[in-house]
Amino acid sequence: MKQHALLFGLGLALVLVFLGNAAKFYQIGFIQQLDDMLYDYRLQLTMPREVDNRIVILDIDEKSLKEEGRWPWSRDRLALLMDKLFDRYGIAVAGFDVVFAEKDESSGLKTLQELGRNQLRDVPQFQSTLAQIRPQLDYDNLFAGKIRNRKVVLGYYFTNSAKGAEKNVSGALPEAVFPPGTFKGRPVGFTQWDGYGGNLPELQKSAASAGHFNPLVDSDGEVRRLPLIVEYNGAYYESLSLAMVRTLLGFPKLIPGYATSQGSDYAGLEWLDLGAAQGDFRIPVDQDVSTLVPYRGGRGSFRYIPVTDVLHDRIPPDELKNKIVLIGTSAPGLMDMRSTPVGSVYPGVEINANMIAGILDQNLKQKPPYVLGAEVVLLLVIGVALSLLLPLLSPVQTTLLTVFTLASGVAGNMAIWHYANLALPLASGMLMILGLFALDMSYGYFVETRTKRQITSLFGQYVPSELVDEMSKHPEQVSMEGDSREMTILFSDVRGFTTISEGLDAKELTLLMNEFLTPLSRVVYKHRGTIDKYMGDCIMAFWGAPLRDPEHAKHAMLAGIEMQQTLQGLQPHFKERGWPEIHVGVGINTGRVSVGNMGSEVRVAYTVMGDAVNLASRLESITKQYGVGVIVGENTRNAVADFVYRELDQVRVKGKDKPVTIYEPVGLNGQVDKTVLEELKLFHQALKLYRKQDWDQAELQLYNLQRMSPECKLYKVYAERVAYFRGSPPDADWDGVFVFQTK
Repeated sequence: MKQHALLFGLGLALVLVFLGNAAKFYQIGFIQQLDDMLYDYRLQLTMPREVDNRIVILDIDEKSLKEEGRWPWSRDRLALLMDKLFDRYGIAVAGFDVVFAEKDESSGLKTLQELGRNQLRDVPQFQSTLAQIRPQLDYDNLFAGKIRNRKVVLGYYFTNSAKGAEKNVSGALPEAVFPPGTFKGRPVGFTQWDGYGGNLPELQKSAASAGHFNPLVDSDGEVRRLPLIVEYNGAYYESLSLAMVRTLLGFPKLIPGYATSQGSDYAGLEWLDLGAAQGDFRIPVDQDVSTLVPYRGGRGSFRYIPVTDVLHDRIPPDELKNKIVLIGTSAPGLMDMRSTPVGSVYPGVEINANMIAGILDQNLKQKPPYVLGAEVVLLLVIGVALSLLLPLLSPVQTTLLTVFTLASGVAGNMAIWHYANLALPLASGMLMILGLFALDMSYGYFVETRTKRQITSLFGQYVPSELVDEMSKHPEQVSMEGDSREMTILFSDVRGFTTISEGLDAKELTLLMNEFLTPLSRVVYKHRGTIDKYMGDCIMAFWGAPLRDPEHAKHAMLAGIEMQQTLQGLQPHFKERGWPEIHVGVGINTGRVSVGNMGSEVRVAYTVMGDAVNLASRLESITKQYGVGVIVGENTRNAVADFVYRELDQVRVKGKDKPVTIYEPVGLNGQVDKTVLEELKLFHQALKLYRKQDWDQAELQLYNLQRMSPECKLYKVYAERVAYFRGSPPDADWDGVFVFQTK
């Protein structure tokens, strides 16, 4: 519980870090960057990607610059453009995403007037002609006349001067949408500016309206929001997109919307309503009184028409009728390209087009000021819950809960995005959940690694790594102290090893032992066995300790059978190297034994002791007497019922008075061939005849068996016994038990 308490504390500390960031006590830049990226992914995933035919962009593109000359064009051309758009094409509203800050003197009027004041001052004909043509050559006044009484919205921009530098003020501003003092007493976070670049006063006075085209640029340089209302010198001014919508709708009054009463300390606006019919056109705003741009898709989500094509009547009139027209530029040299979530090089005029479309469709994502509080509450609830739960769960459960929490959070966020149009932060929650998961798994890993090192130092030489892993997960189940329990013991020994060793030099003998002991040891490990020791060519192993194993007998038997198969597969390799064939006998027995650290003050070893161990050793030694690879005791046979066995004999081994029945495992039930089963049945009948001392019938049965399997040594053994007992009958109290006088 101590380690859990420490993990609880670490988890809560991590939660506090994310809460501080969410509450704006400090800012972690990486979290904001990730949140911006996740916002972009959600936006790109849900964009309609369809062209909006209500809005057309008249593009001052390369084609137009080539035909009309470099920008800025003379304003008589723009005056002509206004006539074309409103008289020939019948558009609904026009907006300029450019500024007319300087007078147009391209007509030469200034030069003519200078001549009239000086050299030609006394030439009446010149003065008369100049007076007649002056209106046609005053391009600014001509342009102003063409936009007067038409739904034309001009664009301008705000600036902020460097500290100590002179403020930049030029041109004229439109009338403010909110006068100074409108938001007094409410801590509304307007973007503030100290300078501006406006249009010529006569143009501004003639235009129906005007709006700024300043975007809000995030820390990564991308434009995701437009400030709909900004503050300059205490007054409040609308954006170009908002001004165009209001002009289109007949200049409805702009009404600020609050979720709470005037006396509340609630932080700011939540929306702007257009007109008395509140809610018909409602624009959500965030703490900066800005709105997320509802990008419809990549560049080209609105139709682009070169301005020169309109000037030269190349566009059919019905293609622009009743359209909302934005006049801007996509030409790279005119510097109106922005980086956005849908394109790194994106025309600024199309950003305004997206905002206009979103306002008209009422399809704007909201990020109201109360989102900050909602994020803090969500992080607190989820963070505390996971901090308390994760340390109590297993690694698999921890992973599943983390995946479920992450998936639920993302799915919920996407549902709110789609159905409620709310852009809730996602990065903080995801990072916090992953951080708590990483903390829990890392802590568990280091604690488990320490425990595993301790257990490995004790048991690594005895058991496979898989068991060490299990033991490290449940160290309370592992003990080196002596214990009495039922286990299964296996002995494996090479037949005729002395003769084999005499035919090889020391180096070859070492290689040979490594070649067969290594794969046989792996078989033991594969079946969850513990290797007690190597005794020359002999392997001693046991099952059921140090971890308890309910199926210890079955695992031992499977290991014994696979050891025989593995060794058979090595024979071709031995033959290639000129080594003799290797055959092993395996004895397996089950019984209650003592297990634990045993030895002296000088040296101890984790081992087993008991009669069941001795019997397993004896069973291994008599495998060669019967010509079989594996012999199991009757306790092992009774513990594993899903095997087919051949009963070999009832024996009394050296050092044991009580006879035991011994068996050879043949195979798993259902996997033994029918002919083998029939042969087993015949042998068991012969065994009964043998024990009844019906020598003739037993001999006949054994003779038939030898004909079926002439290579089987077992039948020859019993045939020799029958021949012996026919000449020297056993005592009257003979119980059929064969007594071994040697080990």
